[in-house]
Amino acid sequence: MTAVGSEPRGFGPRSLGALGGFVLGAVLLVAAWAKALDIAAFSQQIANEGLTLGLGAGLVAFMALALEVGLGVLLLSGVRRPWVLWPSTALVALFLFLTGRSYWRFAQGEEVALDCGCFGNLVSRTPAEAFWQDLLLLVPALLLAFIAVPRGAFPRWRTVSAGIAALAVVVFAYLAPDLPLDDLATRLKPDVQLSELCVGEDDAAVCLTDVAPELTEGEHWVVLVDLAESPETWVDPLNELTLAGHGAPPLVLTAASPEALGEFRWTWGPTFELRETPEPLLRPLYRTLPRSFLSRDGVVVLTSPGLPPAVAESQP
Repeated sequence: MTAVGSEPRGFGPRSLGALGGFVLGAVLLVAAWAKALDIAAFSQQIANEGLTLGLGAGLVAFMALALEVGLGVLLLSGVRRPWVLWPSTALVALFLFLTGRSYWRFAQGEEVALDCGCFGNLVSRTPAEAFWQDLLLLVPALLLAFIAVPRGAFPRWRTVSAGIAALAVVVFAYLAPDLPLDDLATRLKPDVQLSELCVGEDDAAVCLTDVAPELTEGEHWVVLVDLAESPETWVDPLNELTLAGHGAPPLVLTAASPEALGEFRWTWGPTFELRETPEPLLRPLYRTLPRSFLSRDGVVVLTSPGLPPAVAESQP
């Protein structure tokens, strides 16, 4: 016999609610992990969306990560109380508002980020894909989480665990830029086809091999740089590598405008090839600049933080 007031064995309302909370919590944690790997890119996204709240993009990024992880851990551990579900609802609503706004702007012909949504820089999605995928992934799980909300004593230890996890992700995100996580945190990693590193969709798509067709054949060192970021530390070493004539000269990619490129060439006199690259295409390939990679016949075979290893090792 079933005890009075208990749920019969099987998949009942409480199980559905627990499943919804588990799925929603898992999605929040995966999204937070993707953003914690590159807190600078997440901060830039917050600034671009106008969500700084007058506190600065960096601070808001850390606060958002802590909230996302705290709620994710609570939901994953079965804490489906109103004080967890309603903030989770607000977070889901914010995600959908941002992706929906980008989708609408894109449909109106405005320029928007083509890689957007709650999963940071790791997932390449168009504005339409980001909105519909987030809607279908988050809303059903959220609605299920409200079914048969449990009551009982305050979940003290699970709440403490969520607080510890929230603090831990803030510490991790702060340390992450100095950790060797570039291959994990970006789309540029060994064995990736350069023709698959693209931005946009259909006929409007731009790939790395469109910017640099020569990369499809032979072996090349490619260096990603910001022209305004300490050029005195990398221009001369790359000039020396180019003039040494060992193998193909390095190809340097930057998101600078044609005007900035012209001024840079006049000021610094680089002997290496500088190639303008669309910012949306370049940004998912690095966390900090410069960053280098070796390609062979259109495939990434090696990545390196900073300048190519042979150049970097020769510097005092």
